[in-house]
Amino acid sequence: MPRRHLHMTGADGAALSAALRDLRTRLGVPQDFPPEVRAEAERAAKAPRPPAPNAPDVLDATDLALFTIDPPTSTDLDQAMHLARRPGGGFRVHYAIADVAAFVTPGGALDAEAHRRVTTLYFPDGRVPLHPPVLSEGAASLLPGQTCPALLWRLDLDADGRVVSTEVRRALVRSRAKLDYEGVQKMIDGGTAEEPLALLKDIGALREALETERGGISLNVPEQEVVEQDGTYTLVYRAPLPADGWNAQISLMTGMAAADLMIASGTGILRTLPSAPDGAVGRLRRAAQALRIDWPHHVPYAQLVRSLDPHLPAHAAFLQECTALLRGAGYTAFTNGEVPSPALHAAVAAPYAHCTAPLRRLVDRYSGELCLAAVAGTAAPEWAVAALATLPKEMADGTRLANAVERGCVDLVEAALLKDRVGETFEATVIDVKDHEPTVGTVHLEDPAVVGRVESPAAPLPLGSRIRVTLTSADPATAAGVLFTVA
Repeated sequence: MPRRHLHMTGADGAALSAALRDLRTRLGVPQDFPPEVRAEAERAAKAPRPPAPNAPDVLDATDLALFTIDPPTSTDLDQAMHLARRPGGGFRVHYAIADVAAFVTPGGALDAEAHRRVTTLYFPDGRVPLHPPVLSEGAASLLPGQTCPALLWRLDLDADGRVVSTEVRRALVRSRAKLDYEGVQKMIDGGTAEEPLALLKDIGALREALETERGGISLNVPEQEVVEQDGTYTLVYRAPLPADGWNAQISLMTGMAAADLMIASGTGILRTLPSAPDGAVGRLRRAAQALRIDWPHHVPYAQLVRSLDPHLPAHAAFLQECTALLRGAGYTAFTNGEVPSPALHAAVAAPYAHCTAPLRRLVDRYSGELCLAAVAGTAAPEWAVAALATLPKEMADGTRLANAVERGCVDLVEAALLKDRVGETFEATVIDVKDHEPTVGTVHLEDPAVVGRVESPAAPLPLGSRIRVTLTSADPATAAGVLFTVA
């Protein structure tokens, strides 16, 4: 799909800002932090909590030349890495994760507010953070040149990229550089990246090969992004770069290692996804046939997905259909060795846990603490174990809200872009058709960069085909998004 920038006028921006305020109210999005939460965060930023008395000594790892990879404007930096070759072959990955538990006292006002918010929410006109900015964008963030507490993972890999040993402990770290995806891609492609960064491609590619081998999938689906630029809003399609995938593999690898540690210890919380329901893969094969995508029976699903080009309309439509296999993810907690069976995440094709984004996601603070205890061979903190009874529901509720915010924001921007063009006809590609209602589906417009609902008065929608559609409604005040009918 194209990456097309669309600029709104100042008047549109003002109207959209009002609609976004209404969206916050309608969804019950938290507002400013209460005074007692801000005060506790200010105190914690100046004096992080020391580790528990029986915890291993904090490692001074400030000499490790870590770097972060994030969008250019990000300041809530959860992860920093350093990559190296091991003597005798293989690789060593150091992966530092912000130590939020060093700043949040269990049972305090800050902790209670984090449980109320659950996750950071992103709007075009600003984020609604999980923690006060003095922590999430300040003392707890792995900003370059700042010494701060972290959970430092050390993952040793063999020459094929398989993890052969895992260690995690509390440490003091200092990142050296804040990099972004496009810059990383240019340096690696141009051969100017130094080895700790250049190895991201080598390790990422090996991990991608292992993912395919075990039957895991990573869908390379272009996403709509809403960004603010020069006081107005822009809606763009962004197809992930290879560097996005390599970076994601480091996080996935750490999440898999965390799951293994918690399963071995008998206490933890996993990110789980059930296998696709009966008939789902058969439906995908029918979709591939309709889209004229060659899918030989001997080719595994994961291998086919990796061969597709998301810039081709038919391939993009098929990838959109594939997202149906990824629905139903949740969180599963366990204690006393009662590990659920199966304990897999179907898309990862292995046990997996969220542990690499504690500044932005509540559960990661808890999984980090459980992993520290598992490695040290000590009992997990009581506050962490007690939270496992309610965390799955809290995370499910928070995820639903985050999804509603994301879709609501895109709907509003689309409607604002098109509100003066009702009645116009556009070229579009059908990227989804409802199973039991084939006259209803989703279309992708190349110009403007919009994905919207479409209805056909009579004939079923032709999945993957280009059609002409007429815009029948677009009102940012109603939060209904945009609606097209087949012309």
